Amino acid sequence: MAEQVMLPDPEMPNFDGWTCPLPLRDHKTIVMGHGGGGQMSGELIEHLFVPAFSNPLLAGLTDSAVVTLGGARIAFSTDSFVVQPLFFPGGGIGDLAVNGTVNDLAMSGAQPAYLSCGFILEEGVALETVGRIAEDLGAAAERAGVTIATGDTKVVDSGHGDGVYINTAGIGLVREGVDIRPQRAAVGDVVIVSGAIGVHGIAIMSVREGISFGTEVVSDCAPLNGLVGAMLDAVLDIHVLRDPTRGGVATSLNEIAKAAGVGIELVESDLPIPETVANACSFLGLDPLYVANEGKLLAIVAPSDADAVLAAMRAHPLGADATVIGTCVATHPGMVTTHTTFGATRVVDTPIGEQLPRIC
Repeated sequence: MAEQVMLPDPEMPNFDGWTCPLPLRDHKTIVMGHGGGGQMSGELIEHLFVPAFSNPLLAGLTDSAVVTLGGARIAFSTDSFVVQPLFFPGGGIGDLAVNGTVNDLAMSGAQPAYLSCGFILEEGVALETVGRIAEDLGAAAERAGVTIATGDTKVVDSGHGDGVYINTAGIGLVREGVDIRPQRAAVGDVVIVSGAIGVHGIAIMSVREGISFGTEVVSDCAPLNGLVGAMLDAVLDIHVLRDPTRGGVATSLNEIAKAAGVGIELVESDLPIPETVANACSFLGLDPLYVANEGKLLAIVAPSDADAVLAAMRAHPLGADATVIGTCVATHPGMVTTHTTFGATRVVDTPIGEQLPRIC
């Protein structure tokens, strides 16, 4: 009997050349985990998008790219927002659309200047809803000190969207002498967080699921460019900045540890987790380290600069509760651990997907 040969289906994607781990190979279609900022997102980017778009600027995989144009150093970033619900305690999708891109630019040490704004509207969404979002977005831009310079609007058929999606892109100028990127984290560096963590994700969950935690949890959504400016005024040589959005503090620190080839050790008792967030996470079976933030930043600085950076942060309203949560170490490079209150050491790994989808 002749051997049966299976010919490839020309309509199916060819996975033979892919080298990604199992979570991506196991899915021939996109699943929610691919958008969660965890391992599946990383695999999708690394093994599908990066080879397709490969270039030196993209290789750093930072929140914004720093390019030189006409002699000026410019940070350039884009982001899309698909949050549900559209409005939540402390903000809405309009606030997120501005603050998310402003913060990505600020994490490169840039002063954001101009944004674009693209609305994708589903047929049937109330004009009153769109108007409220537009007003929120305009007010957020004014607070952040940026100009909405250009935009676009598209409408999709009813049932083919989710009310309102927004895409923003932004540019800003990077100060002379600033070199902020994850690869600069060094052994001995101090890890600082600007305030309480996990607040945004729990605020979204509380209204999405109609769960009361005894008190209203309000999102920390805010523009961080003013805080970053104050930090750079105090210490120009900040090594790393990151806003821990999707995947939370844990995912951001894992990305930094891998990029720099250092280990990061946290102290659990030093983590600023509000009681409401801790109680909500306990009730929902979540870990606050993996819950999204929208108005907090992580800073990694040389130990000799830590006091000056902390003082500058605490003098700013958005950094009043800044605190040291860990250090960069030579052991276990590429890994994040935490010393627990019981005296044990726990590995804080990157999640596969995301505990709370659709939070930004």
